[in-house]
Amino acid sequence: MFKWLHRFGSAPFVYRFSGALAPWVGGACAVLLGIGLYLGLFVAPTDYEQGESYRIIYVHVPAAIMSMFVYMVMAISSAVFLIWRMKLADAVAQAAAPIGASFTFLALVTGSLWGKPMWGTWWIWDGRLTSELLLLFLYLGYMALRAAIEQPQSAARAAAVLAIVGVVNIPIIHYSVEWWSTLHQPATITKLKPSIHESMAVPLRFMIFGFLFLFGYVLLVRLRTGILQREARASWVAQLPEIMRFNALAPAADSQAVSPSKHSETKHG
Repeated sequence: MFKWLHRFGSAPFVYRFSGALAPWVGGACAVLLGIGLYLGLFVAPTDYEQGESYRIIYVHVPAAIMSMFVYMVMAISSAVFLIWRMKLADAVAQAAAPIGASFTFLALVTGSLWGKPMWGTWWIWDGRLTSELLLLFLYLGYMALRAAIEQPQSAARAAAVLAIVGVVNIPIIHYSVEWWSTLHQPATITKLKPSIHESMAVPLRFMIFGFLFLFGYVLLVRLRTGILQREARASWVAQLPEIMRFNALAPAADSQAVSPSKHSETKHG
């Protein structure tokens, strides 16, 4: 078993494995999101207090959950990179950062759209909203730090340390509604006895898993691209069928681009 797990430290294996897995993950994502959106928008009943506006939870809640989940993936991958020097773990963290930042931004925007009719304000500096905004800054800081340091290894180590330190914000986000007085409602689906009706909870679960598979699909695609960028000079990359096809087509494309100019020079001459 450990020998099989060790293969995930091999760039060629991970590249091929992620390429084979990505279509299945993408297909599952499409099915789950399709079912979740249909049930949430057309089947789930109208909330007796919030009316139709509550349906934004089917985007807001999964995005908020994924914003924290992706950061944990990024932080764990960074720790693996620092401890065991696995370059692919750093590649996973680097690929996950923009995805997590997108989920966090989506959670903040949809939360504001939900908060205006419910709370009468677009924003309030309470524990949950402020810590979620800090999470967005952590994602942006991680990406900015990597871009600011020219030496790749130094950039990877510095960004990994930042990702690990930032983990302290995750429990703050989760427990902020219990620790401090806030307008944000407390947990509903993570309790032992959820306080949301099953007819509303079922589509929400579909959306949460749909967002999870969405993250998985985008991560696999970005990871493959990152591996090609990191291993561009490796011999196994040049032997990939897709790279060989691209190299075979490139000279033909160049000749087609040059031929009109040659024809023009001959004609005018």
